[in-house]
Amino acid sequence: MKKNYRINSLFEFYKSLLTDKQNNYMQLYYGDDYSLGEIAEEFSISRQAVYDNIKRTESIIEVYENKLHLYRDFVARNKQADIIQTYVKSNYPNDETLNKLVAHLENLEEE
Repeated sequence: MKKNYRINSLFEFYKSLLTDKQNNYMQLYYGDDYSLGEIAEEFSISRQAVYDNIKRTESIIEVYENKLHLYRDFVARNKQADIIQTYVKSNYPNDETLNKLVAHLENLEEE
């Protein structure tokens, strides 16, 4: 489960760097929960070919992450934003401007 979450997260960050075929297989397998057999049938190829492509794509996005650290940095920023938000809410609950700024900061990651 944890691996699937990581792969899904990495896929979201790096899918624009993948080929259309890699994107299709990853989206169907991880995003839409298709089985290897269902994907193979959809593209008229063997299950082994789908499996090999998915494993190769997983390796590729891991290499991208090891070089670019987009996901790691995203997680670190979110943790820091959560700490700031908790601090502001407990120490400055009535400061509307500060609370809006912190909320906006957190929302930037979602845009």
